Amino acid sequence: MKMLARRGAVLVALVLSLVSAAAALAAPPEVIALRAARLLDVRTGRVIGGGRGAVVVVEGDRIRAAGAAADVAVPPGARVVELGDRTLLPGLFDMHVHLSHGSSKPQGFAAGLFNGPIDNAFQAADNARTTLAGGFTTVRSAGDNDFIDVALDKAIERGIAVGPRIVPAGYQISMTGGHGDEDGWPPGVFEMGPEQGVADGPEKLLRAVRYQIKHGARVIKLTATAGVLGFEATYDAQQFSEEEMRAVVDEARRNRLKVMAHAHGLAGTLAALHAGVASIEHGSQLDDEAIRLMKAGGVYLVPTAYINSGGGQDLARFPPEIRAKSEAATRAAGASLDRAIRAGVKIAFGTDSGAMPQGRNAREFAVLVAHGMTPLAAIQAATIGAADLLGVDDRAVLEPGRLADVIAVPGNPLEDVRVLERVDFVMKGGAVFRTP
Repeated sequence: MKMLARRGAVLVALVLSLVSAAAALAAPPEVIALRAARLLDVRTGRVIGGGRGAVVVVEGDRIRAAGAAADVAVPPGARVVELGDRTLLPGLFDMHVHLSHGSSKPQGFAAGLFNGPIDNAFQAADNARTTLAGGFTTVRSAGDNDFIDVALDKAIERGIAVGPRIVPAGYQISMTGGHGDEDGWPPGVFEMGPEQGVADGPEKLLRAVRYQIKHGARVIKLTATAGVLGFEATYDAQQFSEEEMRAVVDEARRNRLKVMAHAHGLAGTLAALHAGVASIEHGSQLDDEAIRLMKAGGVYLVPTAYINSGGGQDLARFPPEIRAKSEAATRAAGASLDRAIRAGVKIAFGTDSGAMPQGRNAREFAVLVAHGMTPLAAIQAATIGAADLLGVDDRAVLEPGRLADVIAVPGNPLEDVRVLERVDFVMKGGAVFRTP
């Protein structure tokens, strides 16, 4: 008798939980109205509201209406968030991050040397939270070992971690001893193969690319040249032949993925462009031919201008050979970016966060403006330009039907782009993650 009673109680509890779950599913999504002094239309540069007020109405994870307060009715029962003398903008994109590297806190040169995958995963989760708090609601990984970027993206999507939407790359693709391999060590230490992105020749490169895709990469990172933060003798030497690069691009394209090419030096940049990459990362030595190819192919430059200008780098903590490469890259990169902006090359915002301290992403805006971009153009690089490079059309503008990725900054970013360094309201997918 007691057994039957217990079974009956269990059945009742189960039925009640199912009814409760069904009621929750049937409940209409919450409606939130964001009120602020202004709203920036990133397509046109028009500031809506003119100080008299602007409103974004959010229902669930989507924008239902956006515009001047006089033109947008706040639905009855909506939760109203008053943001005062602020400008509403779409959530920002950073197209070049390493979330499992670095920290927002000071670190020495070898700070991560003794970390294992679990240590790096915890650090990535902390860095993701910091990045989102800065107003960056979408990021593109430029390579994270152990597929930490893939796992973190899934954890964020499931709601068990906090951070931006991540487009993961897995391991970056590097030649043996190249930028992306663990160089400088004696034989037998940190040996890596195609599964870790290190490969030579088209056949092994196919294995490397396919392995990244198998384990969740949605973009492929190719190291077309040497780099600064490594022990290669130069920062600009070409790494991979054009034939090898083309094998990587062709395989990615067959799987409907784009290739981003780390490229400082001119020769490697030209080879990557001939191979068909979608973006040049850093682009420290662009000449007229490289610019012609980029414009003809619609290839984006992701200039990582803040770090390329020496920002965020405490060079004293690096060995002399790395300091020398950094100084040479900085001298070349500024002139290269000036040339690209004057020529009208498409720019997408990216910072190399992780190679520099995390959380400084927005400092990129002021450097882009100092090199000749208007504040609006710099903001477009971090919204509609970045979305175009990613191939997504569900965000990057405050329009009905778009994902409710919304940020707010004090003042007007078209008058002072550095206010973007002071984001104090962040909504991603209709959920509020930061308030003033």
